[in-house]
Amino acid sequence: MIQLTATPASTLTDEPVHIRATGLCPSQIVIFQATLEDEKGNLFHSQAYYKASEVGEVDLDHAPSLGGDYIGVHPMGLFWSLKPEKFLTKLMKRDVMTSPFLVQIKLYDSNLPLAQIAATDPKVSVTLERWYRAPGVTRIQVHEGHLRGALFLPPGEGRFPGVIDLFADIGGLIEYRASLLASHGFAALALAYCDYEDLPLHPEKIELEYFEEAVNFLLRHPKVLGPGIGIVSISKGAEIGLSMAIHLKQVIATVLINGPNFVFSTPQVYRGQISQPLSFSPQLVSINALGLAQFQYCFEEARSKASETFFLPIEKAQGHFLFIVGEDDKSINSKAYAEQATEQLRRNGKDNWTLLSYPGAGHMLEPPYSPLCCASKLSKLHLFMQWGGEVTLHAAAQEHSWKEIQKFLKKHLIPVVTSQL
Repeated sequence: MIQLTATPASTLTDEPVHIRATGLCPSQIVIFQATLEDEKGNLFHSQAYYKASEVGEVDLDHAPSLGGDYIGVHPMGLFWSLKPEKFLTKLMKRDVMTSPFLVQIKLYDSNLPLAQIAATDPKVSVTLERWYRAPGVTRIQVHEGHLRGALFLPPGEGRFPGVIDLFADIGGLIEYRASLLASHGFAALALAYCDYEDLPLHPEKIELEYFEEAVNFLLRHPKVLGPGIGIVSISKGAEIGLSMAIHLKQVIATVLINGPNFVFSTPQVYRGQISQPLSFSPQLVSINALGLAQFQYCFEEARSKASETFFLPIEKAQGHFLFIVGEDDKSINSKAYAEQATEQLRRNGKDNWTLLSYPGAGHMLEPPYSPLCCASKLSKLHLFMQWGGEVTLHAAAQEHSWKEIQKFLKKHLIPVVTSQL
């Protein structure tokens, strides 16, 4: 009898699952398929072909996929190769607390034509729960002073290293990375800064005092371990994260994922000092055959002519930096920006940085096993954006960088206690 197991059946979405089929005929070719429906009813699916061993078993930890959405030994390939049925749809969890994503793993006979799979019952199937928060993680809505966001706290009585989580300026409150960070022991504040509650859709300026207020809010919380906090940031959020590290001494560990080393699109203001955005060249925005915009070179003309005063003075920061770069980023030239920032640090005698650069990875680097979003609609700009990334290499970058992010934050946010003789 054919059996399909996937363990654990309920786990965090950034943790691996062991998938195994037994009771097959020796050397039988089968199709594994994964399906997921998001909170808006959008469907995602992936599939791969496998050959059973001489004892009629397929163990995805060891067996290579022969074809489909990926090739080779990839135990979690069915998860990170999930593709949207509707083009330009990004998988994003909104309700991180009360419901998981359900992933159904199905096994089909390979003799079945692909066109008939959707209308045919699988030989066997299992359903997995993929959670974005661990048991005991609590969520506190933040509506204090000017601040808008959500604070996630790990279970337990202890004090936890504090982290502010910043996404790009797509608007709203994005919570899934903060909830995962809390699941791994961090007090994580998902911070909104535009198009949420009473925050403006298109801010005329980015006021760093707002983010300073967030830092002080976090450090005042009785469950947060001081004296400093960390930042995890991507894209426009990384521009803000870099400025926070420069101006706020309480920021001592900053993760910058595919971000610039200059201000773009919206001026930054801090205590009356205005940092103007670097101009970009619209003629350098390219549109590919699918109608997707690529922005990665639109700042290059201005950047080549700009004086050093246009680049954020990263050398003034007292904390540590972890730069994470996808070399196939189609949104911004993030590798060049990170290299310029680290060279600026080096010229000033600083060694407070690490650069992780991933060939084949795109702009949208997420926690592990998340499907690659290579393109999506950017409603605020009324554009269809290409983010880049090659599926297998992007997945490997996500898995490696997530571990490095946590190691970096723990290293710099948790004080080393030395015993006294």
